[in-house]
Amino acid sequence: MKPRHVAIAVMIAAIWGVNFVVIDVGLASLPPLFFAGLRFVAAAFPAVLFVRRPAIPWRWFLLVGLPLGVGQFGLLFIGMHIGMPAGLSSLVLQTQALFTAMFAAVMLRERARRTQLAGMVVAFAGIALIGLSLGQGSPLLAFTLCIAAAGMWGLANIGLRKARPPDAFAFMVWVSLVPPIPLLTLSMVFEGPRADLHALAHISAGGLGALFYVAYVSTLVGFGTWGWLLRRYEAGQVGMYSLLVPPFGISSAALLLGEPITMTDTIAALLIVGGVALGSIRRRAAAPAPLPQLAGTR
Repeated sequence: MKPRHVAIAVMIAAIWGVNFVVIDVGLASLPPLFFAGLRFVAAAFPAVLFVRRPAIPWRWFLLVGLPLGVGQFGLLFIGMHIGMPAGLSSLVLQTQALFTAMFAAVMLRERARRTQLAGMVVAFAGIALIGLSLGQGSPLLAFTLCIAAAGMWGLANIGLRKARPPDAFAFMVWVSLVPPIPLLTLSMVFEGPRADLHALAHISAGGLGALFYVAYVSTLVGFGTWGWLLRRYEAGQVGMYSLLVPPFGISSAALLLGEPITMTDTIAALLIVGGVALGSIRRRAAAPAPLPQLAGTR
């Protein structure tokens, strides 16, 4: 990659890493399911009025939008709301790459490579380490929800592979039309319309800024630029820069939110990022690199 394109890839990883801190700020003003629903409303409008819908069947928008928006973001926002630290959330969500490989083996009959299997073992050792440390006092349920969110992201990636959209950015814009209704309905049922209206009427400047960031900077700008890079380079070459998201997430959470970085967190981070990196290794003679994965956490 050209140096300026490397700089762009690193910048996007930084945007996505800081996104977890921004989500934490937004959750201080908005209920989690309501926040997730508004995120997709903002991401879809007004962009959907200017971006042509990709010429693929509607069912693929549903099969990607439901696990991505309702599953991944709904579970992630709830998990962070009930206590999962922003920095560790950015790390745990990287296991989506391993869930994608497992689902692909079962649902697409893709044979897992030895490096993928080894990467899964290493990365899940890191996940187990985080789980044991969280069990000492932090909410284990929040951690479990983040793992489930990574699994839902993996399902969304399978849908993306099957859909094969010609324009990933346009696909993301139109996919954003799917999650708002189920997310806002769930919010009214579990969080209550009174809480939603109160949050909307009394939203802070930080809450508005967080909504703007997650919808436009992280999703549309970040994903659009990422797609631009993916049209110029191999998916595996670009995708490796997503491994920078957890370091940016953990460091920004420590700097801006005061989250501590323990030795256990550092070892777990090395295991997870190393495992994902190991699982990404492929021989040149292997099958073509898969389509870019959705930027679901972004």
